[in-house]
Amino acid sequence: MSTRRAAAQRTGAPRPSRPAVQRAIAEHRDDATGELYGIGELCEAFGVTPRTLRFYEDKGLLSPRRVNGTRIYTRRDRARLTLIIRSKAIGASLAEIRQYLDMYGPHGEGRAQQLKYVLQRTDRAIAELQQKRAHIDATLAELRLINDTVRQQLTQKA
Repeated sequence: MSTRRAAAQRTGAPRPSRPAVQRAIAEHRDDATGELYGIGELCEAFGVTPRTLRFYEDKGLLSPRRVNGTRIYTRRDRARLTLIIRSKAIGASLAEIRQYLDMYGPHGEGRAQQLKYVLQRTDRAIAELQQKRAHIDATLAELRLINDTVRQQLTQKA
């Protein structure tokens, strides 16, 4: 179980659903939405801790506004957090996530570049997982053969 999922279960925070993630991304693109969020709201919505948000801020992945020393997150920050969490879930490093987010640009001009990057990354991940699955299947077949042989030997001796 992932650390984030375990932390979410301990705190009772719900894991964001796919529609919620897609809605957050869509809201990011909607200029009419001027929603602002406090750190507590984002923590609750995404099942993360304030420390996690501050860590992402320190790494340059999020850039909340400061109002009297209080962090204020925009819908853009919320969409970026959604992408960070989804990327972490598929095993992307923080450096890869930063590269991906930086491609977007201030007005979305790098979207095609982002999509190509995601395609390359997911193709590579799929190939790696298929290779691992083939290895696991071969190992399972070998273990089953050994298991069956041992069972037969024990049955014959009984």
